[in-house]
Amino acid sequence: MKKVRAHVIISGRVQGVFYRISAKKMADRIGVKGWIRNLPDGRVEAVFEGDEDAVKRMISWCWVGPPGAKVISIDVEWEEYLGEYKDFKVLY
Repeated sequence: MKKVRAHVIISGRVQGVFYRISAKKMADRIGVKGWIRNLPDGRVEAVFEGDEDAVKRMISWCWVGPPGAKVISIDVEWEEYLGEYKDFKVLY
């Protein structure tokens, strides 16, 4: 399976709705590595690394998020896979 890396910015009502914690649970479940954090402007930023299918599944999940989230847009930038993460972290 091809390994990929995606740098993602999620816009909408994505802070204060357990978005990051829910993303970690999903990433851990499907084997995606990387990180996620809140941005000062109300958006959420993440880097996902792993098998291409799992990363695409993670990006699809981002459109839905947890109950209470309302995603307006997602910007995805595909980057070179580095394999630098051992797990998925919520950054504070």
